[in-house]
Amino acid sequence: MAVYTHLGAEVLAGLVAEFDVGELTSVKGIAEGISNSNWLVETTGQDGSGARFILTMYEFRIEVEDLPFFLSLLDHLSARGCPVPRTIHDRQGQLFRLLDGKAVALIEFLSGVSVSAPTPGQAHAVGRALAQMQLAAADFPGVRENAMGRAEWQRLAQECGPAGLAEIDPGFAELVARELPAVLADWPEGLPRGTIHADLFPDNVLMLGTQVTGLIDFYFACTDLFAYDLAVTHAAWCFSNDGKHFDPALSAALIAGYEEVRPLSPAERAALPLLARGAALRFALTRAWDWVNTPADALVTRKDPLAFGRRLEFYADPANAAVFAAA
Repeated sequence: MAVYTHLGAEVLAGLVAEFDVGELTSVKGIAEGISNSNWLVETTGQDGSGARFILTMYEFRIEVEDLPFFLSLLDHLSARGCPVPRTIHDRQGQLFRLLDGKAVALIEFLSGVSVSAPTPGQAHAVGRALAQMQLAAADFPGVRENAMGRAEWQRLAQECGPAGLAEIDPGFAELVARELPAVLADWPEGLPRGTIHADLFPDNVLMLGTQVTGLIDFYFACTDLFAYDLAVTHAAWCFSNDGKHFDPALSAALIAGYEEVRPLSPAERAALPLLARGAALRFALTRAWDWVNTPADALVTRKDPLAFGRRLEFYADPANAAVFAAA
């Protein structure tokens, strides 16, 4: 989440009035994240007792034609008991509105906090929640190609160029030059697939203790490999923020929690080391592009590409493949 577009109080009040959620009482911009502008909105609520929502303006990496997939998926998962925020439809029943050519949606606010230093118990709960979400989406009719998949990795690497990557770090440029073609050449086909989150970082999970109270930010959700979704989550949860330290206890707990709900097939387990390399590449390259292209005046915190370069180096070491072996 972030704030790229600044909206005045009158504009925000008029926008919120298009939804049956009461009158706007306060609004605060949210600085975290990299793709959209977001605000925490408080209103009087339908009954006057107060209510909170997340207002999102979609800035880039998200096409308007994809929004029905994302927002309908939230409604689908919420109706099936997953801890996922509902989309608040406007007074005409629309999932989103357009403001100055940009799409805007209002999302249910869920309680809980995003953990910065997860415990094994929390990682176990997140693994379970990820698998439950994948199974709950089995009858979701929407289909969406992974727009942040392998073709996009290649495009980002080309746009940054060897020189641009080397400006971040010479070793990083060499790592991408070595790993990207190797991962693309060996990418597995034929593994189980369906609707996945594809971005389940700690800041996209709300928790109270070891209970998952919210899975949020589904704007990279797509139809892809279930095991790739687990690999993304593994890369996001099992390392220190800078990628320098791997936590085997978090790794074991995350995978165990996932398999309590959806056991991995032998082929999926064998593919996990390569899928994790792909997951690390995906975020290393998107962060690299953002590092070079984020506007200087944007209210957003740039994220270090090297944090995922270090994860990529870890996954690329054959000695570390054992972290995905059956317990």
